Amino acid sequence: MLALVEQEPDHRLVLVTGPSGAGRSTAIHAFEDMGYEVIDNLPMSLVPHLTAGPALGRPIALGLDVRNRDFAATTLIELIDKLTGDPRVALQVLYLDCAPAELVRRYSETRRRHPMAPKDTPSQGIERERDLLTPIKVRADHLIDTTEMTPHDLKADIARWFGQGRAERLAVSVQSFSYKRGVPRGVDMIFDCRFLANPHWIASMRALDGRDPEVQAHIRTDPRFEEFFERLRGLILMLLPAHREEGKAHLSIGFGCTGGQHRSVAVAELLGKVLADAGWPVSKRHRELERRASAQRQPSDEEHA
Repeated sequence: MLALVEQEPDHRLVLVTGPSGAGRSTAIHAFEDMGYEVIDNLPMSLVPHLTAGPALGRPIALGLDVRNRDFAATTLIELIDKLTGDPRVALQVLYLDCAPAELVRRYSETRRRHPMAPKDTPSQGIERERDLLTPIKVRADHLIDTTEMTPHDLKADIARWFGQGRAERLAVSVQSFSYKRGVPRGVDMIFDCRFLANPHWIASMRALDGRDPEVQAHIRTDPRFEEFFERLRGLILMLLPAHREEGKAHLSIGFGCTGGQHRSVAVAELLGKVLADAGWPVSKRHRELERRASAQRQPSDEEHA
């Protein structure tokens, strides 16, 4: 009986994108310092030719933003889907985000024109760009908010997540999502939390989310929770060293529930704390909460305009 051997990809590619002023240039320089082949603002139509050639022997970091000659959100999503489906390519999408007020401040300091509003105020360009990039942000594998980061902080964060030879410090991403939106791409393991008690049906908790202690306490009252979480904890703590020994550098764990607001968020938060206490580098991301925060941010963006 023949054993199936997983083929090692020829190309390891990181797409770096996000709003102008969020730190993409700093990120690209960080990748270059780590030994990546760096290409900035390559026309998207040429990217498939880049991965069609022979393996370079080192990973590629590709900077893409609205300044690209043929940039369009739909085109970039199609490119992500095409690269994801190519067995020769291991793709990760890094999205650098930043609060609008901070982006305005950065543009005011540098007195640069925003690429999407060369004749208007930077705040108008920032609002247009954020609307354009929303579908890309949702598809990202890694999200780094640079609002309160210095360039040094950003470089350190990128080195932690993407540094070559970092397998001895396996980095873990814990994410929550809504099944209504579909299963996110790029997640290694997924756990369904829809069987747990749902705080949505408690009027006082409906507007809260799974980061709130009251919500977490309610979910813990489910008689199935403790056994589920103990089994989950043991499973993950057993698997992480095994993945590290196999040379894996990053592991993404997803938790889903109906709305992506209460149960999945709570379990992701609780597991993130367990892993951090055990010494694993952990980042947490709540996809549905990000969507809602982005939608609620629109009026405040207009106030800055």
